[in-house]
Amino acid sequence: MDSDRHGRAPGDETTPETAREETRAGLQAYLTGLGLAGLLTAISFWVARTPLLWGPGVAVGLAVLAIAQMGVHLVFFLHITTAPDNTNNVLALAFGVLIVGLVVAGSLWIMMHLNANVMPPMVGGGAGM
Repeated sequence: MDSDRHGRAPGDETTPETAREETRAGLQAYLTGLGLAGLLTAISFWVARTPLLWGPGVAVGLAVLAIAQMGVHLVFFLHITTAPDNTNNVLALAFGVLIVGLVVAGSLWIMMHLNANVMPPMVGGGAGM
């Protein structure tokens, strides 16, 4: 079905039945994504509040659920797939992740070094500088 939609030339006529099928399939995909996203969100709140996980394991569990949530959003809402016509989207996403990673890592590096280098060491008692 997805290849049929991309295989048509602009201006090709579609029958009402074909358009209805495409709409139904698209709506079903969005509702599936919405359901999965809602389920993962509910599980995240449950994991944070339950005593079933070991204390330090809660952060790992939430990180795993966040990665799964990102996957659901990429596939169901942003339509990132492994199709050959999706190469530009994947490259743009990878570039965006690289830039965000560089900004976050650079900010952490700067803050770490500012903490050590901004304040001069206190010499003596500190009162008679």
